[in-house]
Amino acid sequence: MQRIIRILQKFCKKGDLVLLFLCLLTTGFGCVVIASTTNYMGSNRFLTVQIGATVLGVLSYILLTNVDMDRLAERREVLFAVDAVLLLMLIPFGTDGGTGNRSWLDIPGFPVNIQPAEICKIIFTILLAKVMQIHQNNISSPKAVFPMGFHLVFLVGLNMALSKDAGVSLIFVFIFLVMAFVGGVKVWWFIGGFAILAVIAPYFWNNIMHDYQKNRILVIFDSAIDPDGQDERWHMKHSLLSLSGGGLTGQGLFHGNRTQVGALNAQHTDFIFSAIGEELGLLGCMFTLLLLTSIIARTIYVGLKATDYMSRLICVGIAAALIFQICINVGMCLGVVPVIGLTLPFISYGGSSIVSMYLAMGVVSSIHAHPAPATRDYYIRPTYHP
Repeated sequence: MQRIIRILQKFCKKGDLVLLFLCLLTTGFGCVVIASTTNYMGSNRFLTVQIGATVLGVLSYILLTNVDMDRLAERREVLFAVDAVLLLMLIPFGTDGGTGNRSWLDIPGFPVNIQPAEICKIIFTILLAKVMQIHQNNISSPKAVFPMGFHLVFLVGLNMALSKDAGVSLIFVFIFLVMAFVGGVKVWWFIGGFAILAVIAPYFWNNIMHDYQKNRILVIFDSAIDPDGQDERWHMKHSLLSLSGGGLTGQGLFHGNRTQVGALNAQHTDFIFSAIGEELGLLGCMFTLLLLTSIIARTIYVGLKATDYMSRLICVGIAAALIFQICINVGMCLGVVPVIGLTLPFISYGGSSIVSMYLAMGVVSSIHAHPAPATRDYYIRPTYHP
C-alpha cells in the first residue's frame, strides 16, 4: 500500500496532469457519443467496456509515468522481441473480430480481444527513437538508415503476413517517415525510397491486390464503379448522408434519424465521426477535432520541452500516429480516402484502442516527468574557477 501511495505521489508531482485531463475530457465526450450511437441496441455493454478500458488506461498512464523511457529504451533487444512475440501470437489466437482482418487476439479466458499492433506501434516508436539516438551524429549514413529500415520492414511485413491489416501497417510507415524526417535524415533517402515504391507499385497493384481493394481506391475518383452505392460506395454514401443530415448544430444526442436506427455500419467505431455530424452537427465535429488537436499539441509541446534527442523523437512519433489516424478516419467519413478500418482515437469504441492510447500518452507523461540531465548528451561541464 505504501508503494502505491508513493507511486501516486510521484505521479501527482511529476506527471503531466494537463495531458491526462485532455485525454479524460476527450474520452468522456467519446463515451457520451458511444452511448448515443449504441442506444438502438438496447444494451449498455459498449459503454461499460469503454469506461472499464478507460480506467485501465488511466492506471497504465500512471504506471508508465513512473518509468524512465531512457532506461527502458536501453533494452532495445527485449523491446524488439516483445513486438515480434505479440504479432506472432496471432498465429494461434488470431481472429478477425468481425472486421475482415485477422488482427485481434482472442485468448481463452481473457474477457476482451486485444489488437497487438496497437501496442507494437508504441514499442516501435520507442525502439526507432533509440536506434536514431545511437546514430544521431551520422543519422543519414547507411549504418543508421538500414537498421531503421529493417525494424520497419520486419514489423510491417510480419503484421501484413499475419493480419492483412493495411491500415495499422500504414501507421507504422507514417511514424517512420515523420521521425526520420524530423530526426535529420537527408531528403535524398526519401526520394530514393519513393522511387523504389514507384517501381514496385505496379507489381503489387496487378499481382497482389484483390479487385475489391483496387475498387476501394478507384471509387474515390470514379463514382461509376458503384453508381448505386451498393458495394464499394456503400460506406461512403451512408457516411455522407449522416454527416449532411446534421447541419450546423445537429439533430441532438439520442435523436439522430439514422443513428438511432443503426443505419450507418460501424457508427460507434470506424464511422463515429459521421454519427457526431448527424447528432451534433458541424459544431460537434469541430469540437471533436479541437479536443484531439489539443492532445496532439500537448504531445508536441512536451517533445519541444524535452532536452534530449530521443525523447523529442518519441513525442514526434506518437503525435504522428495520432495525426495520421485522425486524418484517415475523418477522411473515410468524408469519402476522400479509402475505407481501411481505422478508429478515431479516444472517441471510437474499442477497449484495446483506448488502453493503447493511454499507454502512448503515458510514455509522453514519462518524458515530461523524467527530463534528461544536461550531462546525458555529450560531456560533463568542468568546474569553473574564477
